[in-house]
Amino acid sequence: MLIVLRTSWPLLLGMMLLMVGNGMQGTLLGIRGGLEGFSAAQMSVVTSAYFLGFLFGSRLTPGLIRSVGHVRVFAALGSLISAVLILYAAAPDWLVWTAMRVFMGFAFAGVYITAESWLNDASSNETRGQALSLYMITQMIGIVTAQGMMNLGDPSGFILFVIPSVLVSLSFTPILLTAGQAPAFELTKPLSFIDLYRASPLGIIGMFLLGGVFSAQFGMAAVWGSEAGLSVRDISIFIAAIYVGGMVLQYPIGWVSDRMDRRQLILALAVAGALTMVLPVVADPGFALLVAVGFALGGVTNPLYSLILAYVNDYLDPSDMPAASAGLVFINGLGAIGGPLITGWMMGQIGPAGFFLFIGVLYVVLAIYAGWRMTQRAAPSPDETSGYAMVMPSASVVAVEAVIEATHEETEDEPALGWGDRDAVDPESDAAADRERNP
Repeated sequence: MLIVLRTSWPLLLGMMLLMVGNGMQGTLLGIRGGLEGFSAAQMSVVTSAYFLGFLFGSRLTPGLIRSVGHVRVFAALGSLISAVLILYAAAPDWLVWTAMRVFMGFAFAGVYITAESWLNDASSNETRGQALSLYMITQMIGIVTAQGMMNLGDPSGFILFVIPSVLVSLSFTPILLTAGQAPAFELTKPLSFIDLYRASPLGIIGMFLLGGVFSAQFGMAAVWGSEAGLSVRDISIFIAAIYVGGMVLQYPIGWVSDRMDRRQLILALAVAGALTMVLPVVADPGFALLVAVGFALGGVTNPLYSLILAYVNDYLDPSDMPAASAGLVFINGLGAIGGPLITGWMMGQIGPAGFFLFIGVLYVVLAIYAGWRMTQRAAPSPDETSGYAMVMPSASVVAVEAVIEATHEETEDEPALGWGDRDAVDPESDAAADRERNP
């Protein structure tokens, strides 16, 4: 771990500053939109535009990198992000914000792909898993830090827009000054939706539903807080609790997932998420309980994303895992576009409670579908499954592919056989082992 920090700290520092800027602008727009008199429906369009741009950026950035190189793409997109962060305050119109959010989502997708390909290339087979874990933790720390920095100024002024713009500009300095030779860039072509569905129907449906959950959680939490009359301090604490929960519960859930039928765990987490979302809908909870709800929301959503990725990989050959990951990330992005739009509509119909009700409904659908899928086929035994890999829903396909590849390599090194290795076992020795276990 220390070796990874010593060699990758400029990139990790730069990405943390970048995530602080991204985390601040996401929360700030939700609060400032309320101050400008924008409705929840209008802000849902603004929020959805980010994920639309992110999806386009994920598809188009590889071509840009091949045309002009990593460094130019990285610098150009960084400049775009920094400029847009300032322009938000200069043009407080929800339609203008919508257009700028498309550019913002496009630019962040490109920056993530470029940085993650650098990190992946700079890591060896022995350190790749540690490097990517540190990268995910760094992203979480950056977003949580951003919520604390929301209290450094007045959201109705300019300073809170200037701070993330400056941080984003500074974030590129350590990365560009220390980046070595740009890695050869190659992105895996995703599996078709039909092939993915045949491999894992639950993976396809689950990823689509989680896209809606995450985009509502990431983009509409501040809008909900503004509609509910929370202060800037309370909104920032609530959002920070979401990401702290996502970071803290990743490890215990990952540990459990490697030792049981993952569909049972998906079902249990979805039920827990749905029940948690009921509390603020049927009752008037105090702020302490709201923070606990936020912690539980993040603690369910983020691990579920990693859990479903691992579950799909249990039914794939190792050679198909990168392609499946690319397809699942795209499906998650499609779901993310619609999440804020439906959330905003529901909040317009029933008030702030629509935020929790929408997320709760998605969890219920996921739980029902997971329970039904458990009746359709048997699960592999835990010692035949791939390892659980910690992945943030905001990560690009480059990081997802690299994390899964590193986790699979670690699993192969363990005495137990992976799911994809079953066909490599000698039938006679396998039968002998069975007789020894069951005389």
